[in-house]
Amino acid sequence: MAAAGADAVVLITNRMAAPDESDDVWIKNTARLLDALPSEQPLGLYECPQPYKRLMTEKTMRWCVSTGRFVFLKDTSCDLSEIQKKLQICEGSGLKLYNANASTLLGSLELGAHGYCGVMANMHPRLYRILYDNYRKKDVTALAEFVSMAALIEHHCYPVNAKYYLSLENLPVTLHTRVRDAKELSDTFRLEIRMLKDLSERIESDIKKGESIWQGTLL
Repeated sequence: MAAAGADAVVLITNRMAAPDESDDVWIKNTARLLDALPSEQPLGLYECPQPYKRLMTEKTMRWCVSTGRFVFLKDTSCDLSEIQKKLQICEGSGLKLYNANASTLLGSLELGAHGYCGVMANMHPRLYRILYDNYRKKDVTALAEFVSMAALIEHHCYPVNAKYYLSLENLPVTLHTRVRDAKELSDTFRLEIRMLKDLSERIESDIKKGESIWQGTLL
């Protein structure tokens, strides 16, 4: 990936050590990988939940910051207290934290997170952009509450449902995925996606007209 010219190569945090191995093992293996990569190659980290979730600890975070090589962290802790600790370690460095969890997104932005990097950006990314652009200037609580509840749809046959959403946007994609059978996307799940798309577009339209969401209501 580095040789292909990527702006940054994102490493999966659970690949550098087994579930029962220590932070020291993780650091040792990651250091070997850094030595093998071009020294000028920016790197990122993703706390991927599969095949097991390995969250960054204070020790591994401090080590990564000390290398000066890391610019991106996709945080999946879903815990504002943990996010705050990581942000404190990142302060003043080039490592930026992006929250993958919609429920804690607004709180994390207020603490200093750099943005959102979650699966719902595959469905209604414009609402997340609106939230990010306005959270310092307006009360976006109602919008944050909506995207948080909407994110629960992830549990209804993701990523097939996301590809179905994209197909409704007239993108030329099939429902085939490597991890889920498209047959699992029931008629009810499809209906939910159509409802989510319609509601998201209505909310976006109302926001553009200066209505609804800023007053704390959705409709």
